[in-house]
Amino acid sequence: MRSSSFLPRRGAGPARPRRAFAAAVLCAIALLPACSVLPEAAPLDVYVLPVSTGAPGASVNVSPGNSIASPAVTSTPAGSAPSASAAARALPWSLRVVRPAAGVHLAGQRIVVMPEGNRLSVYQGAGWSDPAPALLRDRLLEAFRADGRVGALSSDERQLHADFELDSDLRAFQSEYRGGRPEAVLRLDARLVHTASRRIVASRTFEQRQPTADPAVPAVVQAFGAAADRLSAEVVEWTVREAAAVR
Repeated sequence: MRSSSFLPRRGAGPARPRRAFAAAVLCAIALLPACSVLPEAAPLDVYVLPVSTGAPGASVNVSPGNSIASPAVTSTPAGSAPSASAAARALPWSLRVVRPAAGVHLAGQRIVVMPEGNRLSVYQGAGWSDPAPALLRDRLLEAFRADGRVGALSSDERQLHADFELDSDLRAFQSEYRGGRPEAVLRLDARLVHTASRRIVASRTFEQRQPTADPAVPAVVQAFGAAADRLSAEVVEWTVREAAAVR
């Protein structure tokens, strides 16, 4: 009879697991409404980097994750083929244009704006078709092709041998407000490297600013295009001059 005091009470064993299971089920049910009411992602206006032809920046309305349709744009000097005279005077060396290095705030596809002081933000509902460093690299390649003096061009996407490499750091690719009006600001620290010796033969900082009276995103994008075209033209002239001095 004394041993009966050590027997568990009837029903005491399974009650605790049942209560824990019921509590877990109730928690899961409570979380379901929160998961079902998340807002859908807003459509994004995706802009290409335009050329300075006076036309508004081309844009395409897309949803995140969808493919981007190619906007209809007019042919431009920056993307045109070199003339016969330019091809005839092509220089006897090759160049590889490397995608500029950039900080976290410039490495993505959002259009960065500094509305005041040192505060960084982005334009809501708008973005670039590619990360800013890739946009500027491609614009530099277009400028070299249009100029025609450097006939043997390549980029870092294909590791081809080249006599020189244009390496750089993208320090600014944003809109900044001055006097209540935005202006596109581009700043590039460029280095011309002799690839055989890995020696920096020249370096220079390039900066371009393009103000706009219209704060709307399409006008700001157009200002970016104008600043990028001028900066690219300066880089082309500097690269040709410095490489010729080495050769």
